[in-house]
Amino acid sequence: MFGIFILMMIMTLGAQWYLRSTFGTWSKRANTAGMTGRDVAAAILRKHGLDGTVQIEAVGGSLSDHYDPTKRVVRLSQPIHGAASVAGMAVAAHEVGHAIQHAKAYAPLQWRTSLLPVAQIGGNFGPYLAIFGLMLGATGLVNVGILLFGVAVAFQLVTLPIEFDASNRALAELRELGIVTQQDAGGARAVLNAAALTYVAAAAGSLMYLLYFFMASRN
Repeated sequence: MFGIFILMMIMTLGAQWYLRSTFGTWSKRANTAGMTGRDVAAAILRKHGLDGTVQIEAVGGSLSDHYDPTKRVVRLSQPIHGAASVAGMAVAAHEVGHAIQHAKAYAPLQWRTSLLPVAQIGGNFGPYLAIFGLMLGATGLVNVGILLFGVAVAFQLVTLPIEFDASNRALAELRELGIVTQQDAGGARAVLNAAALTYVAAAAGSLMYLLYFFMASRN
């Protein structure tokens, strides 16, 4: 158990360091189009006829960018919203990619939305139930913990194709709008790949935990 925890921490911290390092590099590079993250998001939304239904908001924090499907809002952190950087261009386009997924009823996004309520409970309580169950020798409690945590892991696994698809859409949109040069595209791809790595590391770590609980419950 301790070895899995250490490995998971190394993977997570390594992925986060790589993301911040890559983001830091390309957030200092001005994009050729001279467009802020908000400009890019607005252009893509307008291209898809979503500028009247999806709003763009600035939020605090760093790397806090996200799309809220319940309120149909693309929220961009200050370093992305107002900066005309390569990183800002990439992240803004990625978040709008989620808005496009929502508008097109992208199936994995719908699956993730349906899993969310149980996944939140499973992620918060599943591991503890499994651990306490193993300590007490309570097989039923272990199984409930594994089941709940399994839903949380499924949520993370479904998230992966959603994130990769949003990144692919982002790069395609930037090219189709003609606002990205070959040099900018390389930087944008690097930022998006680094962000995707954090999701992969998190999912891999959770899957290792789930497998550990499953194997321990069979011993």
